[in-house]
Amino acid sequence: MKFLLTAALCAGFLTALAPAGAEAGAIERACRQSDRTAASPGLCSCIQKVANRSLTRAERKTVSKWFGDPHQAQVVRQSSSRTDERLWLRYKAFGDHAARSCG
Repeated sequence: MKFLLTAALCAGFLTALAPAGAEAGAIERACRQSDRTAASPGLCSCIQKVANRSLTRAERKTVSKWFGDPHQAQVVRQSSSRTDERLWLRYKAFGDHAARSCG
């Protein structure tokens, strides 16, 4: 989890080693298009599968944007909005699950 949250919040994580296919979800595409060296198609696919089970479609769309603009994750984390608080808690749970499953 620490790796996933740090990467997502600091630099948008994982590298684009292969183009995202038509079947790829928003998280997987963002993962593959980011500039981190730890990426692989398998890891990005695994993270997407966890996201599919952990987050709603709207949440996945929002979170995928954090790969390119990590500051937006901080905005949500620091927000006093109840909606943002719920998203952040779900995102943290997603990160924990992804770290255990994919990491």
